[in-house]
Amino acid sequence: METGGIAYRLSIPLSTYTRLPQQEAKVMLYLSQVVREDAHILYAFDAKEERDLFELLLTISGIGPKTALAIVGHMEIGAFQRAVGSSDIRLLSKLPGIGKKTAERLVIEMRDKFKGGARKGKGGPLLAAQGGDSIEADAANALINLGYNPLDAQKAVASARSDKKEETDLGKLITAALQMI
Repeated sequence: METGGIAYRLSIPLSTYTRLPQQEAKVMLYLSQVVREDAHILYAFDAKEERDLFELLLTISGIGPKTALAIVGHMEIGAFQRAVGSSDIRLLSKLPGIGKKTAERLVIEMRDKFKGGARKGKGGPLLAAQGGDSIEADAANALINLGYNPLDAQKAVASARSDKKEETDLGKLITAALQMI
């Protein structure tokens, strides 16, 4: 990334990469700087909520910047919050860099952080994303359980849902999403 004549190396999640515009186009990114004893690294996100989740994940023991970046890049915020809220260890352990023990730790520690933010009124947009359409969440979870990448599953379901806005049958929505993959 270049701005003001200075070039910066930014690490971005997969979700941000897929939403970037063409080269040379202007883009607004939300940054998070991680300072280590041997480096200062900039992480960039196209949504403020993703950056906030990234920074929240860094507070969990055993979760470093690379793992937090992978989580943000491979699962939508609402789906992540639903997985944490429902203690879906199996779904969380499918994320890159997350094993069963780390997924269990994520559920325990993140559930408290999500609830704490909601009680204090500081959850903001991160907690607002939790609502979502349950039929979409169920369809995405079904595709993930079939072995599809969480990001691909979410995109396929969203695409199928936009084509069939009035669809209330879960099976038909899953079938439509499978045709999108």
